[in-house]
Amino acid sequence: MIYPIVMAGGVGSRLWPLSRELYPKQFLNMTNELSMLQTTFERLSGIPHISPLVICNEAHRFVAAEQIRQGSFKHSGIILEPVGRNTAPAIALAAMQALDSCDGNDPTLLVLAADHIIQNVPAFIESIELALPYASSGQLVTFGIVPDAPETGYGYIKRGISHSVAVGGFKVDRFVEKPDLKTAEEYVKTGEYYWNSGMFMFKASRYLDELKQHNPEIYNSCKKAFSGALSDFDFIRVEPEAFFACPSDSIDYAVMEKTSDATVIPMDAGWSDVGSWSALWDISEKDDKGNVTKGDVITIGSSGNYIHSESKLVAAVGIDDLVVVEAKDAVLIANRSKVQLVKSIVERLKNEDRNEYKIHREAYRPWGKYDSLDVGIRDSVKRITVYPGKKLSKQMHHHRAEHWIVVSGTAKVTIGDNTFIISEDQSTFIPLGTLHALENPGKIPLEIIEVQTGEYLGEDDIVRFETNEVFGRK
Repeated sequence: MIYPIVMAGGVGSRLWPLSRELYPKQFLNMTNELSMLQTTFERLSGIPHISPLVICNEAHRFVAAEQIRQGSFKHSGIILEPVGRNTAPAIALAAMQALDSCDGNDPTLLVLAADHIIQNVPAFIESIELALPYASSGQLVTFGIVPDAPETGYGYIKRGISHSVAVGGFKVDRFVEKPDLKTAEEYVKTGEYYWNSGMFMFKASRYLDELKQHNPEIYNSCKKAFSGALSDFDFIRVEPEAFFACPSDSIDYAVMEKTSDATVIPMDAGWSDVGSWSALWDISEKDDKGNVTKGDVITIGSSGNYIHSESKLVAAVGIDDLVVVEAKDAVLIANRSKVQLVKSIVERLKNEDRNEYKIHREAYRPWGKYDSLDVGIRDSVKRITVYPGKKLSKQMHHHRAEHWIVVSGTAKVTIGDNTFIISEDQSTFIPLGTLHALENPGKIPLEIIEVQTGEYLGEDDIVRFETNEVFGRK
């Protein structure tokens, strides 16, 4: 039985403005109605497996948990990293948790990234099945993508001789860095090089043994962090100080390039890591003019464009080979050949301490979400959605009053010592400095419009009287 490890970390800054630091690309619906995380779960349905173990940044915990719940997917827990330390430590924590939870058995881990697209799922499954006997025999398997172009944005794996363990695998000759175009063309011509997919399969104990041998500092830091782990419902929180002290390194550098037991299994499954808007244009269905459009988009006399509308009509007239992405609070316009520079925009926003690099106008919480519709000098308007059975912590504000109007659903409201129910088309008022709480006791989502008024409307003007994360906080 295979034990999938789904790595849901990363920022995806090249897909800004849709991908943000607190809501990165693995949680976005890039090619269908499911998010990339949900699609990763879904493609495992054709493989006998233990419920996947997820590892993500602590800041993304509620988004990951909610998307798994919405997809009705089973999981074996969500490991929370207090800080990103690259793939080698993340996989080490997952391997330790897998061994700890499997009653003395040594599970075969299938390590997947939550932000990849696989267009040919049967071919993906076939490669997984080919890899299983190698992993079972103690090999550390990596999956090499059969290249269809001289790509300069990926690292490559050069295969060696055919492996004797089973059919279909090769010993790894070497890993190579991202090449220039001429070198990439030579790689593709030989037929001996594959794109480095970042997907792996091996026994949990074998990975930890190799990590301990080749990078003991990472191993020891992860062991200490895991030994101090605490369970918080579905979340597994490692000891933060030990993990902060852990070196940051990829599995390629820390283990795969050093082990003598590396095997590569070719995979030809329409794979993409969707590292840029041009990569998404490459794999998307196009109209007869070569345009890819998402959302409310009209094109006239335009060709070769990727145009994505999140909330408004986008009309394109006489433009070619552009990327146009409209989010609720930002618009990107870029030449399709220059989209790698989008990362520089994100860095500039970060340096200028602007919120647009970090958060969307719509923010997610464990109890639901809110959308900041409008902000004035002394007023702010939000649309708040509270999931069934969820509630916000009791709180009060020193500088603002709030008006709540129920759009749909039923609200259980506490203001001071009074608790009452209001429903659709009803409203209530929370005076400045008054203790209050909001709960959805119903079976459908509660939606309210909140109008804040006062001299200061910052999110830090909140005094909370409950901090239990089961209920969340506003």
